[in-house]
Amino acid sequence: MEERIIEKLIDLLSELSGIGKKTALRLVLEIIRKDEMYAYQLAQSLIDAKQKLKKCSVCGNIDDNNICNICANSGRNHQIICVVEDYSDVLAIENTNTYNGVYHVLGGLISPINGIGPSQLNIESLIIRLKEHPVDEVILALNATPDGESTGFYLTKKIRLVSDIKITTLAKGISVGEDLNYADELTLSRSIENRVPVNI
Repeated sequence: MEERIIEKLIDLLSELSGIGKKTALRLVLEIIRKDEMYAYQLAQSLIDAKQKLKKCSVCGNIDDNNICNICANSGRNHQIICVVEDYSDVLAIENTNTYNGVYHVLGGLISPINGIGPSQLNIESLIIRLKEHPVDEVILALNATPDGESTGFYLTKKIRLVSDIKITTLAKGISVGEDLNYADELTLSRSIENRVPVNI
């Protein structure tokens, strides 16, 4: 009986992206070693996250409010929008303590090989946002991968159709093929500070 419970936990955890069977086993064993209260708190936190977290109606970030704490913060510079692939990139940039603008979360990258097109991403809302509330600059903080590059190219063309807003991209301190959330904070911080104009 106990073996089936462990196997089920391993199977559930290994369904998560980036977690294989060995990592899932290590996590399960660590959870089992903790006291019972930890297990209840973990389970409740997962339920709360699933039931209460939602996408920000402005930027697509994840928060427990309809408008996330970054978009609602009047102390942020709302004239600069940093476009990122996912929520993890917001966290990575926020951890640098360098950027004080706001964000727009795409929810992925254009990837024909994976069947992901522009209509499946949070792109049209960005264009509407720029039309309704013109800004000074859009930073394309996308991963230095072929999908990131093609998404950036597509976004630049779309933005240019509605505005001549300054469009910049991260400086090349980020290695080609590297995900933002794996870059160290100093490299990411310098890439934001030394961002370069996008020419198309």
